[in-house]
Amino acid sequence: MTDVLFRTTGRAAHIVLDRPKALNALTHGMVRRIDEALTEWERDPAVETVVITGAGERGLCAGGDIRGIHDDARDGDGSASGAFWRDEYHLNARIARYPKPYVAVMDGIVMGGGVGVSAHGSVRIVTERSRIAMPETGIGFVPDVGGTYLLALAPGELGTHLALTGAQIGAGDALLCGLADHYVPSEALERFVDDLAGLPVREALDRHVRPAPEGELAGRREWIDSCFASDTVEEIVQRLLAHGDPAAKETAETLLAKSPTALKVTLTALRRAGRLGPLERVLEQEYRVSCAALSAPDLVEGIRAQVIDKDRNPRWSPATLDEVTDADVERFFAPLGERELGLAGSGTTEEVAW
Repeated sequence: MTDVLFRTTGRAAHIVLDRPKALNALTHGMVRRIDEALTEWERDPAVETVVITGAGERGLCAGGDIRGIHDDARDGDGSASGAFWRDEYHLNARIARYPKPYVAVMDGIVMGGGVGVSAHGSVRIVTERSRIAMPETGIGFVPDVGGTYLLALAPGELGTHLALTGAQIGAGDALLCGLADHYVPSEALERFVDDLAGLPVREALDRHVRPAPEGELAGRREWIDSCFASDTVEEIVQRLLAHGDPAAKETAETLLAKSPTALKVTLTALRRAGRLGPLERVLEQEYRVSCAALSAPDLVEGIRAQVIDKDRNPRWSPATLDEVTDADVERFFAPLGERELGLAGSGTTEEVAW
């Protein structure tokens, strides 16, 4: 039984993530097969458009196979996870530079690694069912797959808010934050995808794109932008608690339940991502951070609490923000020497737009 399906219909080639019981979570094998298919289709003049969708009714992809990462970090030497991320991040960069339209149908749940195989695409579709998030801080991890690159580009401090809280957003907010391009009602998705077999992408979009439902973040910009503008998590929390909006106080409580180390590393990664330049350089930084997380206690503990035992009671170490030192944070950004991702010198850094 395969976990990713490929087919060609007319002018369109299709990737279907096919692990519906696991919410189409990505495995290393899936990443490799997708990359191989993209190589084949890039050379095939009959293929004009690539489309990625998820099997089942729940969503495109809930992320990577974090149970496997948990076991590798707890019992192994981390090499399996490092190899997975290496190929995954190379795939993320490839999607951003793909020379043909890459249409990502971001219907339902799209989180973590699911964002990586969709939000770097040139045509990103959301529906009223879309729930998009980078929830890594809740498992003691840091947004990766180019997530810090995308969130650093969001208006104001919306990306900082989403990166630290791991909050889920719908279609309107995904468009506002630059994580998606077009809204298509879910009832029209099948017709839209069918039209791609015979029409150029722009013509298919013209037939089915509609105005998106209004999101929630625009109305919260005042306190989000003012509270999340700080470069320390402690001050962000203080500003949220001091603000009069009840939603700000609730957000502070949300942050205080996350991994203190992951919060501080995420904020540092996000601020640096905004200065690094192209996606490839940000992915190189993310690779260093991800590999360092394998030897930090919070990743194993976070996955245990949220996914394996599901007691929702992680014991973070250190347990408070004050206990996480600058040296603790800087360790995540240490160069890897021969193990560096090596993307920045791999070729073009010009993204493709359609």
